[in-house]
Amino acid sequence: MPSTHRDDSQMSRFEREGVRRVTARDAVKAMLVTAVVLLLFSGNSIGNAADEMNAGIERDIVAAIGAPAGWIADSTPLEEAGNSITAGLSPDAELGAGGFGSEEIAGSAGEVAPVTPDAFDPAAIGEEPVDAGELETVLITGDSLSTPLDQEIARRLSPEGVEVIQDPHLASGISNDAIVDWGQLATSQVEEDSPDAVVMFMGANEGYDFEGPDGEKIECCGAAWAAVYASRVRQLANTYRQDGDARLYWLTQPLPRDPDRQELQKVVNAAIEVGTQPWRSQVRVLETDPTFTPDGAYTDSIDVDGESTIVREGDGIHLNDVGSGIAADQVLEAIENDFEP
Repeated sequence: MPSTHRDDSQMSRFEREGVRRVTARDAVKAMLVTAVVLLLFSGNSIGNAADEMNAGIERDIVAAIGAPAGWIADSTPLEEAGNSITAGLSPDAELGAGGFGSEEIAGSAGEVAPVTPDAFDPAAIGEEPVDAGELETVLITGDSLSTPLDQEIARRLSPEGVEVIQDPHLASGISNDAIVDWGQLATSQVEEDSPDAVVMFMGANEGYDFEGPDGEKIECCGAAWAAVYASRVRQLANTYRQDGDARLYWLTQPLPRDPDRQELQKVVNAAIEVGTQPWRSQVRVLETDPTFTPDGAYTDSIDVDGESTIVREGDGIHLNDVGSGIAADQVLEAIENDFEP
Protein backbone atom coordinates (compact mmCIF):
# COMPACT_ATOMS: atom_id res chain seq x y z
CA MET A 1 0.00 0.00 0.00
CA PRO A 2 1.53 3.33 -0.99
CA SER A 3 2.45 5.68 1.79
CA THR A 4 0.10 8.60 2.40
CA HIS A 5 2.79 10.58 4.25
CA ARG A 6 3.09 14.09 2.90
CA ASP A 7 6.63 15.35 2.50
CA ASP A 8 6.37 19.15 2.74
CA SER A 9 10.07 19.53 2.18
CA GLN A 10 9.52 18.85 -1.53
CA MET A 11 8.80 21.73 -3.85
CA SER A 12 6.08 19.60 -5.44
CA ARG A 13 3.79 20.57 -2.57
CA PHE A 14 3.16 23.91 -4.26
CA GLU A 15 1.87 22.08 -7.32
CA ARG A 16 -0.33 19.78 -5.21
CA GLU A 17 -1.91 22.83 -3.60
CA GLY A 18 -2.27 24.64 -6.89
CA VAL A 19 0.24 27.27 -5.92
CA ARG A 20 2.47 28.52 -8.68
CA ARG A 21 6.19 28.22 -8.11
CA VAL A 22 8.36 31.35 -8.56
CA THR A 23 11.36 30.95 -10.78
CA ALA A 24 14.70 32.69 -10.40
CA ARG A 25 13.83 34.78 -13.42
CA ASP A 26 10.64 35.96 -11.69
CA ALA A 27 12.64 36.94 -8.61
CA VAL A 28 15.07 38.96 -10.69
CA LYS A 29 12.18 40.75 -12.39
CA ALA A 30 10.65 41.58 -9.02
CA MET A 31 13.94 42.97 -7.77
CA LEU A 32 14.31 45.13 -10.86
CA VAL A 33 10.78 46.51 -10.46
CA THR A 34 11.50 47.29 -6.80
CA ALA A 35 14.75 49.01 -7.69
CA VAL A 36 13.00 51.20 -10.28
CA VAL A 37 10.29 52.17 -7.77
CA LEU A 38 12.88 53.05 -5.14
CA LEU A 39 14.88 54.98 -7.70
CA LEU A 40 11.88 57.12 -8.67
CA PHE A 41 10.57 57.66 -5.15
CA SER A 42 13.82 57.89 -3.18
CA GLY A 43 16.75 58.30 -5.55
CA ASN A 44 18.39 61.04 -3.51
CA SER A 45 18.78 58.72 -0.52
CA ILE A 46 21.65 56.93 -2.31
CA GLY A 47 23.69 60.12 -2.50
CA ASN A 48 22.82 60.93 1.13
CA ALA A 49 24.07 57.53 2.19
CA ALA A 50 27.35 58.14 0.35
CA ASP A 51 27.82 61.43 2.22
CA GLU A 52 27.73 59.57 5.53
CA MET A 53 30.23 56.86 4.54
CA ASN A 54 33.94 56.93 5.26
CA ALA A 55 36.25 57.74 2.37
CA GLY A 56 37.15 54.73 0.28
CA ILE A 57 36.25 52.72 -2.80
CA GLU A 58 32.88 51.71 -1.36
CA ARG A 59 31.92 55.34 -0.88
CA ASP A 60 33.10 56.18 -4.42
CA ILE A 61 30.93 53.42 -5.90
CA VAL A 62 27.83 54.46 -3.95
CA ALA A 63 28.42 58.13 -4.84
CA ALA A 64 28.81 57.23 -8.53
CA ILE A 65 25.44 55.47 -8.44
CA GLY A 66 23.84 58.18 -6.32
CA ALA A 67 24.54 61.04 -8.73
CA PRO A 68 22.41 59.78 -11.65
CA ALA A 69 19.87 58.30 -9.24
CA GLY A 70 19.38 61.69 -7.62
CA TRP A 71 19.02 63.35 -11.01
CA ILE A 72 16.34 60.87 -12.03
CA ALA A 73 14.44 61.38 -8.77
CA ASP A 74 14.61 65.17 -9.11
CA SER A 75 13.32 64.97 -12.67
CA THR A 76 10.03 63.43 -11.59
CA PRO A 77 7.45 64.56 -8.98
CA LEU A 78 7.31 61.09 -7.42
CA GLU A 79 9.86 61.65 -4.65
CA GLU A 80 8.02 64.69 -3.28
CA ALA A 81 4.74 62.82 -3.52
CA GLY A 82 6.25 59.88 -1.63
CA ASN A 83 7.44 62.17 1.15
CA SER A 84 3.97 63.63 1.51
CA ILE A 85 2.33 60.21 1.58
CA THR A 86 4.68 58.80 4.22
CA ALA A 87 4.86 61.90 6.40
CA GLY A 88 2.08 60.60 8.61
CA LEU A 89 4.10 57.48 9.43
CA SER A 90 6.61 59.42 11.59
CA PRO A 91 6.70 58.04 15.14
CA ASP A 92 7.44 61.47 16.65
CA ALA A 93 5.01 62.36 19.40
CA GLU A 94 3.12 65.63 19.48
CA LEU A 95 5.35 67.84 21.64
CA GLY A 96 3.00 70.76 22.08
CA ALA A 97 3.93 74.42 22.37
CA GLY A 98 7.30 75.84 23.23
CA GLY A 99 9.43 75.00 20.20
CA PHE A 100 12.30 77.17 19.02
CA GLY A 101 9.95 79.10 16.78
CA SER A 102 7.69 80.14 19.63
CA GLU A 103 8.14 83.06 21.95
CA GLU A 104 8.14 80.94 25.08
CA ILE A 105 9.61 77.63 26.14
CA ALA A 106 7.17 75.38 27.93
CA GLY A 107 7.67 75.58 31.67
CA SER A 108 9.56 78.88 31.58
CA ALA A 109 8.50 81.89 33.56
CA GLY A 110 8.35 84.13 30.51
CA GLU A 111 9.91 84.94 27.20
CA VAL A 112 13.36 83.62 26.43
CA ALA A 113 15.79 86.36 25.51
CA PRO A 114 17.31 85.79 22.07
CA VAL A 115 21.05 85.38 21.65
CA THR A 116 22.56 88.47 20.07
CA PRO A 117 25.89 89.04 18.27
CA ASP A 118 27.13 90.71 21.47
CA ALA A 119 27.37 87.23 23.05
CA PHE A 120 30.34 86.28 20.88
CA ASP A 121 33.94 87.28 21.38
CA PRO A 122 35.11 88.04 17.82
CA ALA A 123 38.39 86.22 18.43
CA ALA A 124 36.50 83.06 19.39
CA ILE A 125 34.79 82.88 16.00
CA GLY A 126 37.75 83.95 13.89
CA GLU A 127 36.81 87.60 13.41
CA GLU A 128 38.84 90.72 14.04
CA PRO A 129 38.00 92.53 17.31
CA VAL A 130 35.84 95.60 16.86
CA ASP A 131 38.06 98.65 17.27
CA ALA A 132 36.95 100.38 20.47
CA GLY A 133 38.59 103.62 19.43
CA GLU A 134 41.08 105.63 21.44
CA LEU A 135 41.70 104.73 25.07
CA GLU A 136 41.38 107.83 27.24
CA THR A 137 40.08 106.65 30.62
CA VAL A 138 40.51 103.38 32.52
CA LEU A 139 38.73 102.53 35.77
CA ILE A 140 40.34 99.87 37.96
CA THR A 141 38.07 98.66 40.72
CA GLY A 142 37.16 95.69 42.88
CA ASP A 143 38.07 94.54 46.37
CA SER A 144 41.57 94.23 47.86
CA LEU A 145 42.60 91.97 44.96
CA SER A 146 42.55 95.03 42.69
CA THR A 147 45.50 96.56 44.53
CA PRO A 148 48.44 96.85 43.77
CA LEU A 149 47.20 95.88 40.29
CA ASP A 150 45.70 99.35 39.96
CA GLN A 151 49.02 100.99 40.80
CA GLU A 152 50.89 98.85 38.29
CA ILE A 153 48.49 99.61 35.43
CA ALA A 154 48.51 103.32 36.31
CA ARG A 155 52.32 103.34 36.27
CA ARG A 156 52.31 101.99 32.72
CA LEU A 157 49.40 103.85 31.15
CA SER A 158 49.66 107.30 32.72
CA PRO A 159 52.84 108.23 30.80
CA GLU A 160 50.89 107.52 27.60
CA GLY A 161 48.29 110.15 28.49
CA VAL A 162 45.64 107.70 29.69
CA GLU A 163 43.70 108.73 32.77
CA VAL A 164 43.69 105.82 35.24
CA ILE A 165 41.09 105.92 38.00
CA GLN A 166 41.99 103.71 40.97
CA ASP A 167 38.91 102.86 42.99
CA PRO A 168 39.39 99.74 45.15
CA HIS A 169 36.90 98.98 47.93
CA LEU A 170 38.60 96.84 50.51
CA ALA A 171 36.67 94.08 52.34
CA SER A 172 33.70 94.50 49.99
CA GLY A 173 32.00 91.78 47.97
CA ILE A 174 29.20 91.05 45.55
CA SER A 175 27.58 88.72 48.08
CA ASN A 176 27.95 91.24 50.93
CA ASP A 177 26.54 94.75 50.60
CA ALA A 178 27.24 95.77 54.22
CA ILE A 179 30.21 97.88 53.12
CA VAL A 180 29.12 98.84 49.62
CA ASP A 181 26.29 97.92 47.29
CA TRP A 182 28.13 97.15 44.08
CA GLY A 183 25.02 97.62 41.98
CA GLN A 184 24.75 101.22 43.11
CA LEU A 185 28.49 101.78 43.09
CA ALA A 186 28.91 100.63 39.49
CA THR A 187 26.16 102.98 38.36
CA SER A 188 27.74 105.96 40.11
CA GLN A 189 31.21 105.10 38.77
CA VAL A 190 29.95 105.04 35.18
CA GLU A 191 27.90 108.22 35.59
CA GLU A 192 30.83 110.10 37.10
CA ASP A 193 33.72 108.89 34.95
CA SER A 194 32.32 107.24 31.78
CA PRO A 195 35.47 105.08 31.48
CA ASP A 196 36.44 103.62 28.12
CA ALA A 197 37.68 100.50 29.88
CA VAL A 198 36.93 98.96 33.26
CA VAL A 199 39.19 96.46 35.02
CA MET A 200 37.39 94.42 37.69
CA PHE A 201 39.25 92.18 40.14
CA MET A 202 37.46 90.86 43.21
CA GLY A 203 36.42 87.71 45.05
CA ALA A 204 38.45 87.70 48.27
CA ASN A 205 35.43 88.42 50.50
CA GLU A 206 32.66 86.29 49.04
CA GLY A 207 30.63 83.46 50.51
CA TYR A 208 27.87 85.33 52.35
CA ASP A 209 24.34 83.96 52.15
CA PHE A 210 21.83 85.63 49.87
CA GLU A 211 18.23 86.45 50.68
CA GLY A 212 15.74 84.93 48.27
CA PRO A 213 12.68 86.70 46.83
CA ASP A 214 10.47 85.29 49.59
CA GLY A 215 12.91 86.11 52.34
CA GLU A 216 14.39 82.62 52.50
CA LYS A 217 18.12 82.22 53.01
CA ILE A 218 20.16 80.97 50.05
CA GLU A 219 23.27 79.44 51.55
CA CYS A 220 26.63 79.40 49.86
CA CYS A 221 27.71 77.78 47.67
CA GLY A 222 25.41 75.57 45.61
CA ALA A 223 23.80 76.19 42.25
CA ALA A 224 21.07 78.42 43.72
CA TRP A 225 23.69 80.66 45.35
CA ALA A 226 25.78 80.69 42.16
CA ALA A 227 22.72 81.74 40.15
CA VAL A 228 22.15 84.79 42.35
CA TYR A 229 25.85 85.67 42.24
CA ALA A 230 25.91 85.33 38.44
CA SER A 231 22.83 87.55 38.16
CA ARG A 232 24.62 90.27 40.13
CA VAL A 233 27.71 89.84 37.97
CA ARG A 234 25.49 90.25 34.92
CA GLN A 235 24.04 93.46 36.30
CA LEU A 236 27.51 94.88 36.93
CA ALA A 237 28.80 93.79 33.52
CA ASN A 238 25.86 95.42 31.78
CA THR A 239 26.45 98.65 33.67
CA TYR A 240 30.18 98.77 33.01
CA ARG A 241 29.91 97.98 29.30
CA GLN A 242 27.75 101.11 28.86
CA ASP A 243 25.52 99.84 26.06
CA GLY A 244 28.54 98.44 24.25
CA ASP A 245 30.53 101.70 24.18
CA ALA A 246 33.06 100.51 26.80
CA ARG A 247 35.10 97.37 27.41
CA LEU A 248 35.17 95.40 30.66
CA TYR A 249 38.12 93.22 31.70
CA TRP A 250 37.09 90.93 34.55
CA LEU A 251 39.86 88.89 36.14
CA THR A 252 38.91 85.61 37.75
CA GLN A 253 40.09 84.95 41.28
CA PRO A 254 43.35 82.97 41.37
CA LEU A 255 43.23 79.73 43.34
CA PRO A 256 43.72 80.45 47.06
CA ARG A 257 45.74 78.30 49.42
CA ASP A 258 42.92 77.35 51.81
CA PRO A 259 40.91 74.29 50.63
CA ASP A 260 37.59 75.77 51.76
CA ARG A 261 38.31 78.96 49.86
CA GLN A 262 39.21 76.87 46.83
CA GLU A 263 35.69 75.46 46.70
CA LEU A 264 34.26 78.97 46.91
CA GLN A 265 36.66 80.21 44.24
CA LYS A 266 35.42 77.59 41.77
CA VAL A 267 31.81 78.72 42.25
CA VAL A 268 32.65 82.42 42.02
CA ASN A 269 34.68 81.99 38.84
CA ALA A 270 31.99 79.82 37.27
CA ALA A 271 29.41 82.50 38.08
CA ILE A 272 31.60 85.15 36.43
CA GLU A 273 31.72 83.05 33.25
CA VAL A 274 27.94 82.61 33.21
CA GLY A 275 27.09 86.16 34.22
CA THR A 276 29.17 87.83 31.52
CA GLN A 277 28.15 85.53 28.66
CA PRO A 278 25.61 87.81 26.93
CA TRP A 279 28.25 90.46 26.15
CA ARG A 280 31.47 88.67 25.30
CA SER A 281 32.00 91.09 22.44
CA GLN A 282 32.60 93.80 25.06
CA VAL A 283 33.44 91.80 28.21
CA ARG A 284 36.72 89.90 28.48
CA VAL A 285 37.01 87.28 31.22
CA LEU A 286 40.71 86.99 31.97
CA GLU A 287 41.58 83.61 33.49
CA THR A 288 44.28 83.87 36.16
CA ASP A 289 44.66 80.21 37.14
CA PRO A 290 46.59 79.16 34.00
CA THR A 291 49.26 81.66 35.01
CA PHE A 292 49.35 81.44 38.79
CA THR A 293 48.45 77.76 39.24
CA PRO A 294 49.90 76.19 36.09
CA ASP A 295 49.76 72.67 37.54
CA GLY A 296 46.23 73.05 38.90
CA ALA A 297 47.42 73.24 42.53
CA TYR A 298 48.12 76.26 44.70
CA THR A 299 51.68 77.51 44.69
CA ASP A 300 53.34 80.61 46.16
CA SER A 301 55.85 80.83 43.34
CA ILE A 302 55.91 80.33 39.60
CA ASP A 303 58.58 80.46 36.92
CA VAL A 304 59.33 84.05 35.94
CA ASP A 305 62.06 84.56 33.33
CA GLY A 306 63.53 81.17 34.15
CA GLU A 307 63.58 81.64 37.94
CA SER A 308 61.17 80.44 40.62
CA THR A 309 59.62 83.66 41.92
CA ILE A 310 57.11 84.27 44.73
CA VAL A 311 53.96 85.91 43.32
CA ARG A 312 51.59 85.64 46.30
CA GLU A 313 51.19 87.45 49.59
CA GLY A 314 51.59 85.49 52.81
CA ASP A 315 47.80 85.10 53.20
CA GLY A 316 47.67 82.75 50.21
CA ILE A 317 44.98 84.87 48.55
CA HIS A 318 46.36 88.12 47.15
CA LEU A 319 49.00 88.75 44.50
CA ASN A 320 52.14 90.56 45.57
CA ASP A 321 53.86 93.27 43.51
CA VAL A 322 55.45 90.76 41.13
CA GLY A 323 52.18 88.84 40.71
CA SER A 324 50.25 92.06 40.12
CA GLY A 325 52.77 93.02 37.45
CA ILE A 326 52.15 89.72 35.67
CA ALA A 327 48.38 90.23 35.92
CA ALA A 328 48.85 93.74 34.54
CA ASP A 329 50.62 92.25 31.51
CA GLN A 330 47.54 90.12 30.85
CA VAL A 331 45.16 93.07 31.24
CA LEU A 332 47.17 95.43 29.05
CA GLU A 333 47.54 92.84 26.31
CA ALA A 334 43.75 92.46 26.21
CA ILE A 335 43.28 96.24 26.18
CA GLU A 336 45.75 96.66 23.32
CA ASN A 337 43.75 94.14 21.27
CA ASP A 338 40.62 96.27 21.63
CA PHE A 339 41.83 99.88 21.48
CA GLU A 340 43.83 101.91 19.02
CA PRO A 341 47.55 102.07 19.85
